[in-house]
Amino acid sequence: MCTLIICRRPNSDWPVIVAANRDEMAGRPWLAPARHWPARAEVVAGLDQLAGGSWMGVNDHGLFAGILNRMGTLGPAPGKRSRGELVLDALDHADASLAAQALADLDSRSWRPFNMVVADNRDAFWIKACGHARVTVAPIPTGVHMLTAYDLDDRTSPRVATYLPRFQGATIPEPGRGEWADWIALMGDPGEDSDGEEHAAMCFTRADGFGTMSSSLIALPADNLTTRPLWLFSPGKPRDAQYTPIV
Repeated sequence: MCTLIICRRPNSDWPVIVAANRDEMAGRPWLAPARHWPARAEVVAGLDQLAGGSWMGVNDHGLFAGILNRMGTLGPAPGKRSRGELVLDALDHADASLAAQALADLDSRSWRPFNMVVADNRDAFWIKACGHARVTVAPIPTGVHMLTAYDLDDRTSPRVATYLPRFQGATIPEPGRGEWADWIALMGDPGEDSDGEEHAAMCFTRADGFGTMSSSLIALPADNLTTRPLWLFSPGKPRDAQYTPIV
């Protein structure tokens, strides 16, 4: 169960801030975010070496896209396309509205169920596919929100129930000044029981090897003509590996 937190502040110099932990099986190969696709030179994203897609990325237009599994849908399935290709398809667009419109037109039966977020410095959308033909698209309001394998801000998720109030009460990062302390501490929090995704932990490893593989802090600037998106990446558990700049 991956976790994504998004803060929308329309009147800020950094109107969108995202933090995300990627949870995956330890043996699934991947590469850190970079410009891995020559045909998509404007895209910076992590590379899933197994399926060739990505779990998260940004493009040079200032668009962010990230994808998460829905409950009970970890891993590939026969006859289904890789959900990671949807991140790259979204990042072919110049803004969030265009990306959301394209995703809304999908027949989602070609993929296993997913949650997705696309955002730029003006708009942000939650895209949900539950295995039926129809994809639903909803705007993400201003403020701090959290997405796991459930619906947006759904406190049925123990992780959301535990951590959403803590993120909402934390000091909002100031990316321009490098101030992320409260969010970094929360992203690496092991909770009271760190052996499984069903527990309220942000950062964990299960006995079968499934757990938190990497973490990202991303900020989108209000002026994307002169300022590039900021991406700090931790290539391991955020309590163990430092965040360093990708873009």
